[in-house]
Amino acid sequence: MNRLDELRGPVPSRAHDARAIAALAANPGCARRALMDAAGVDKDRTARHLGFPAPFGQSQFAITRGNVFEALVKENGCAELLRLLRELLGLPVAQVGYQDVESVGSHLRHSHTRTLIDRAARENDDAAVFYDHPLFSLEIAGHTSYLEPDVVAFQLGGRFRIVEIKSFGVIDGQAEPEKVAAAARQAAVYVLALRTLLADLGHDPERVSHDVVLVCPENFANRPTATLVDVRKQLAVLKRQLARMTRVDRLLEGLPQGLTFDLAPDADGVPTRSAEELAGALCQVPARYAPDCLSTCDMCMFCRDEARGCGSTDLLGRQVRDQLGGVSLMTEALGLAEGTVEPAEGQEEVARLLRLADRLREECLN
Repeated sequence: MNRLDELRGPVPSRAHDARAIAALAANPGCARRALMDAAGVDKDRTARHLGFPAPFGQSQFAITRGNVFEALVKENGCAELLRLLRELLGLPVAQVGYQDVESVGSHLRHSHTRTLIDRAARENDDAAVFYDHPLFSLEIAGHTSYLEPDVVAFQLGGRFRIVEIKSFGVIDGQAEPEKVAAAARQAAVYVLALRTLLADLGHDPERVSHDVVLVCPENFANRPTATLVDVRKQLAVLKRQLARMTRVDRLLEGLPQGLTFDLAPDADGVPTRSAEELAGALCQVPARYAPDCLSTCDMCMFCRDEARGCGSTDLLGRQVRDQLGGVSLMTEALGLAEGTVEPAEGQEEVARLLRLADRLREECLN
């Protein structure tokens, strides 16, 4: 049993889906999450056992609405999607092919996807092809994860494009930035998986466009609208984080011997390890909490409670934390601002700015 298996305990490794992989890009500096994901720990079950379940998750109504909207976009061989792409990309697509990869059965989808993508990359005709329900794979810290994008379109300008269908609305040309950012991170996972597949098949991975087609309902109707989202930034962050997970041995070096996140389930699968003991083990691995974690990570509520307990500047958000430049506690920041704490080496500039801000605040109040 290697060190990652010891961290997880004698249970199967938790598979990563696109949403979980995308969350890696949302907080690449968190060692706790990197280790738990590399070991395949079930973070949702861990958080629930600790008494800090995550606050997010789709309602059944939202899931049903999303399924209805996706079916509308894909009906009649993706006819509505073809209309959107003609308008969005300005391409005179004369004809279109449609392949439902799911029709071969779940056990053959991955190999069938590889065959279809390989054939498409070798053909040079001008017909567009939509691949519905493809199945990609991606290695995550030594484990194979299987990913299912909504649609892959090929031969639109000679390139593959990932199509991501979401049910959140675009109102007067604007959508919620947080939801668009989450969709972009998830789509970047599919772009990376498809580029990896093309490289494995001996084709140019750059044939997969970094511009993802995001399809959402327009205004308050179910009429679809499409826009291009550039995911190069998300791709770069994702690659760095995945590379970091493959070098997870560096994170393991400083851990105490015998440290484990094992829930010690009994014969019925019920955890027997005390929540206090498990929390103590987790706290030996540093986290990098940020308010954004509340919508991406299953461990968010536990890490927030931990940050509150020590008065961490992480609670103020990444932008404020980064501007404070190494001042990790709010009491320390307040002391530097009021002049009651002497700045450590390297904190002189931050201390000067904090004192200036404190003086300006006092002038405004008085």
